[in-house]
Amino acid sequence: MDDAGVDGRRRDGPVADDEAVEPPREFSERAVASDAGADDAFAAEGPGAWRRAADLLDWEREYEAVLDDGDPPFYKWFPDGRLNASVNCVDRHLDERRNQLAIRWFGKRGERRSYTYLDLHREVNALAAGLRELGVEEDDVVTLYLPMVPELPIAMLACARVGAPHNVVFAGLSAEALATRLDAADSSYLVTCDGYYRREDAFNQKSKADNARLRADTDLDATVVVDRLGDALDVSLGDDEHGYEALVDAHDGETVEPVPRDATDLLFVMYTSGTTGRPKGVEHATGGYLSHVAWTTRNVLDVRPEDTYWCAADIGWITGHSYGVYGPLSVGTTTLLYEGSPDYPDRDRVWDLIERNAVSVFYTSPTAIRSFMKWGAEYPDRHDLSSIRLLGTVGESITPKAWRWYREHVGGGEAPIVDTWWQTETGAIALATLPGITPMKPGKVGPPLPGIDARVVDEDGAPVDPGEPGYLTIGSPWPGMLRGLREGDERYRREYWIEAEDGWRYRTGDGATVDEDGYVTILGRVDDVINVRAQRFNTAELESAIVGVGGVTEAAVVSDDDGEIVAYVTTRSDVEPDEALKAAIGEELGREVGDLARPDRTVFTPDLPKTRSGKIMRRLLEDIARDEEFGNVSALRNPEVVGEIESSVRESN
Repeated sequence: MDDAGVDGRRRDGPVADDEAVEPPREFSERAVASDAGADDAFAAEGPGAWRRAADLLDWEREYEAVLDDGDPPFYKWFPDGRLNASVNCVDRHLDERRNQLAIRWFGKRGERRSYTYLDLHREVNALAAGLRELGVEEDDVVTLYLPMVPELPIAMLACARVGAPHNVVFAGLSAEALATRLDAADSSYLVTCDGYYRREDAFNQKSKADNARLRADTDLDATVVVDRLGDALDVSLGDDEHGYEALVDAHDGETVEPVPRDATDLLFVMYTSGTTGRPKGVEHATGGYLSHVAWTTRNVLDVRPEDTYWCAADIGWITGHSYGVYGPLSVGTTTLLYEGSPDYPDRDRVWDLIERNAVSVFYTSPTAIRSFMKWGAEYPDRHDLSSIRLLGTVGESITPKAWRWYREHVGGGEAPIVDTWWQTETGAIALATLPGITPMKPGKVGPPLPGIDARVVDEDGAPVDPGEPGYLTIGSPWPGMLRGLREGDERYRREYWIEAEDGWRYRTGDGATVDEDGYVTILGRVDDVINVRAQRFNTAELESAIVGVGGVTEAAVVSDDDGEIVAYVTTRSDVEPDEALKAAIGEELGREVGDLARPDRTVFTPDLPKTRSGKIMRRLLEDIARDEEFGNVSALRNPEVVGEIESSVRESN
């Protein structure tokens, strides 16, 4: 095969780590974001410039004030405006694109379902009517405990239609986790399903939901159960439980008048995954959040109504909320939903879906990209991916090597990559390049977006010098920001905010560096450090050096109870993990970081334990390295790998 690949697009030569890569001219000429003066406009207008985002929406009552900052850090965006999120994601598109596909869904067993915007409007209204019949009223929190099935976004939009905030709990979490979140959210209504598939196995989700009801202090008024497994699992419904299909059928054809919500009213609550402590209930308001996700979907991800767009994140996490549901539907595009892992039923699955559906914008995580690299370039290379116009990444930092691989083998050597940084708390993208305007730098997330006052500072709040590590903070409010925590104002203020001489500053909890051009590199959580022989090492720094070794695809570094470094390393399938590779890893760490950073033990493993959102569970790896109890691992995306890692650790001792 020549350098053009199967799709005939030009493939450029290798891109150096520090090289600034300009977007292709053809892309820039058509990009949604084409105003190179956007930063100047935000600098001149201040918060008022965010009208550009709010004006992408339809308002029941027009806002006049953009920002009420009279009680920091409790900021209110578009406080005198009223709108409904369901209207903005469904109703307002009916005149122009009622027959355009809104959702394309692909199930784990090969099932397919498609919803036009008219279909979506019909089912959202039917479910909204059903929820009202069951007693759901404005401001009641409805908990959704569903896998990646169309009923999940439909239920989110039905809740928004009647003014009931939703509380999505990832389907892979335990009954205890669900019970905790039901109580914390004070939620009396639950939408769940009979079960779901993991690989070839059917899991009883209803049983977990029943156990959660027994453990929760909150009494449920009603439960709605989606039939996902059909004849594969027979479940019985109690007196206060209702089949989803029967409920929707009973109200088919009804129209529910959307409830106008104040822009500051709660749209949803989302609990953090809990990998680093007790989950926090992050609250997002309707107007600011929806404005921010709509603006970034258009300007950062370059999504247009005529696109078929795929955000590969599970809706159970914030990325799936913002860029799997609310972002794409608010701009009227077709969003693709996929139930399953990227290698099921085979490693061609992702590329086959992109090819068959002519996906134009693909948004995934560095964790997934590293898996694609490990499996081999032959899988994407044998598919026609020429429909791809733009690639995005979100989650952990992407290494320059993974960035180059992604662009070369998925983007045809020329598709722009937007490496985005944001959090559950920020609601939407905060740092990224604007793909039609800003050059890209491999491994560097980019500058703050226009209107985002992100700063890398030292412990005293002073800006750090270029290249020096510091703390990533945001110095002024932004529309998608959390409006508060479910646990109260005091915890919200304590967890996130610093009062400095120049005002309140949001503390992200991430370490970072910034270069001379203002491009930020994320170093990871500031508590992702290990103490080794009286030295503190940032795990992201060590792991980045390890994956720079040829043949290595992923790494996680922890310390054991002797204060020694343990490196967990995965390799490409065609690479033999041997003593020579261990030596190469040690040499690279010695060269890049220092001799003290050489691993005391290197453990080769086929995979690393990850949460369903794709984050490496380093605390579990630390427990294994220290031979400590680590508890239930069923909530992991790949619990089967834990036993293999334990065996490898024992062999390495």
